[in-house]
Parts: sequence; C-alpha cells; structure tokens
Amino acid sequence: MTAVYPEISDVRPDEDRAVFVESPLRRFVSDFSDSWIAVFGLAMLLAIVFMAVFAPLIAPQNPYDLSTLDLLDSRLTPGEALSSGRIAWLGTDGLGRDLLSAIMYGLRISLAVGVLSALIALFVGASVGLVAAYAGGWVDAVIMRIVDIQLSFPAILIGLVLIAVLGSGTEKIIIALVAVQWSYYARTIRGTALVERHKEYIEAAHCLALGKFVILFLHLLPNCLPPLIVVITVQVAHSIALEASLSFLGVGLPVTEPSLGRLIANGFEYIMSGKYWISFFPGIALLLLILSINLVGDQLRDVLNPRLQR
Repeated sequence: MTAVYPEISDVRPDEDRAVFVESPLRRFVSDFSDSWIAVFGLAMLLAIVFMAVFAPLIAPQNPYDLSTLDLLDSRLTPGEALSSGRIAWLGTDGLGRDLLSAIMYGLRISLAVGVLSALIALFVGASVGLVAAYAGGWVDAVIMRIVDIQLSFPAILIGLVLIAVLGSGTEKIIIALVAVQWSYYARTIRGTALVERHKEYIEAAHCLALGKFVILFLHLLPNCLPPLIVVITVQVAHSIALEASLSFLGVGLPVTEPSLGRLIANGFEYIMSGKYWISFFPGIALLLLILSINLVGDQLRDVLNPRLQR
C-alpha cells in the first residue's frame, strides 16, 4: 500500500496552531482557579469589598449619625431588638450602634487606608529601588544601607514614633504606613532590576540613546512588576493589620473615623463583663479580610512564578 502524504499547500500551520494558543488572560484565570482555596479567598474578598463599597446603601444603620443612636440600645446582645423594632443581628456597642453597620463602615476605612498606603509606598519604593539598581556604585550602597537600617526596626515601633510626631488622623496614619512599607518594595524591585538591567532590551535602549527616565519606567519597571504584584497583596494585608494595631492602641484613627481596630478597642473594656460580641465580631471581620487577601496573594505568587506552581 502506498502512503499518501498531504500536499505542502494543504498544510496550514498558522490555523492549526491558533487552535491551541491560549490567551494570557485565560491562562492566568485557569492557573488561578486550580486552587479552590484561592477561589474561596477571592470570593470572600470580593464579598467584603462589596459590603465596604456599598455600606451606605446596604447597612441597616448609619452608625455615625448621632440622630439615629439611642443610649437605651447600648450593649444589646446579638439578635436582640432595638428600640426602633429592628433586630441587631450582631448586637450593639456601648454607644448603641448596630455592630453589623459599624463593621461595614469600618471595612471602608480599613480598606481605604490599607490600599492607599500600599500604592503610595509602591510608587516610592519602586522609584528608589530602580534608581539604586540602575545607578549602582555608592548610590546603590547608600540607599540599601538606609533600607537595611529601617528593616531592622519593628514596623509597629516606627509607626508609633511617627504617629507621636505627626499626630492622629487619616492622612497622618497613611504617611506613617508609607514610611514603614516603602523599604520592602525598594528591596524587592532592586533585586529584580539588577537581573533585568543587563539584558538585551536594556542594552538596545542604551544604543537608541533613550533617556534614563524612559529606560527606568517604560522598559525596566514593567519587567519587574510580577514580583511586586505579589508583594503588594501581602503589604495591603500588613497595612490593614498595622493600622488596626495602632488604632487599638489609641494612636491611630480618631474616634470619629473608627476602623476595625478602633471598633475592637471600643469593646475591649466590656470583655470582662461578658459583653464579648462588641470586640469579637469586628475581630472576626478583620481576620477574614486579612485571610482573604493572603489567600489571593499566595495563589498569585504561584501563578506568576512558574517555579512555585504545584
């Protein structure tokens, strides 16, 4: 029997290959969905963000509107009815605020402070790390020694000192969190940029006489972003936890802008008298928020780094 071979003109490699080519976005979604724990964490994070963003619309009460508060509703147990007849499913705090509503509003402040401080710290740290890696020599040595000195101190200690100097307030605590976090980004991007700066595309940019700003931020920075995406998820969770710690100690956000940490602190004095729910439920909300961010960040690390894929 004579073998029949296809004519060369009948072979269409481009069309055949297109069937098996998977878009980067679809591949990323497929790799991310491999872990049900990560999908669960993402779903939980999206639910928390939804409650925080739409808190004014879905919260049963505006806990910071004094006209809606009644001291007769102070420290009601979970499931007990308010004087208005509405059920306080998570109970009330010492001021008569519905805890479910207070947690939703507290999530808004905690998320806003954590995300905003992490993004500003990312910009500052990435700029410093790129300059250190690209310049090299004594510039790199001086910047890295400053980073090493800052990383040697506990983050909460630096935050306490800065808050004591700057004072309390949302803007002040964001500045303190940025000052604490920028060194993490600087060290991460500096290590990645040291590897990238000697590759062919950087040499080609030099041959084309491109400016240093263009080389740093349009060529070098985009190729250093994958590890930074993982770091920023971890640092957002770290910012939220640090802000909650400072607010719990009474040096973070003011009483008029309570975050989850401030809500936990408000109920701490009632724990010994059995009013556990005032601190317990805000603490659970803080735990779930940080846990969901960490679960998503852990899977992002596996997806973006092929060496860590399971």
